[in-house]
Amino acid sequence: MTHISPDPEPERTPGLEPGGGVPPGETPPAESSLPEAGPRETHNPPKGWSRAPLAVIIVVVVLVAAFFLAYALVLIL
Repeated sequence: MTHISPDPEPERTPGLEPGGGVPPGETPPAESSLPEAGPRETHNPPKGWSRAPLAVIIVVVVLVAAFFLAYALVLIL
């Protein structure tokens, strides 16, 4: 695997002054792509939520909604 340096080479980059600076009105060189930027991701599940956690969340939401509905009915009556 070879390492790609993200820094521009001042000798070969157009628009750079001798010290590596950029003259006024000139756009600095863009960063190069870093294909080796992060670790290789080996575990990436293709599906979203599994059924059990989703079912637990739905049950909790329904129970909270039922509680507030019952509380509102008690306040009205």
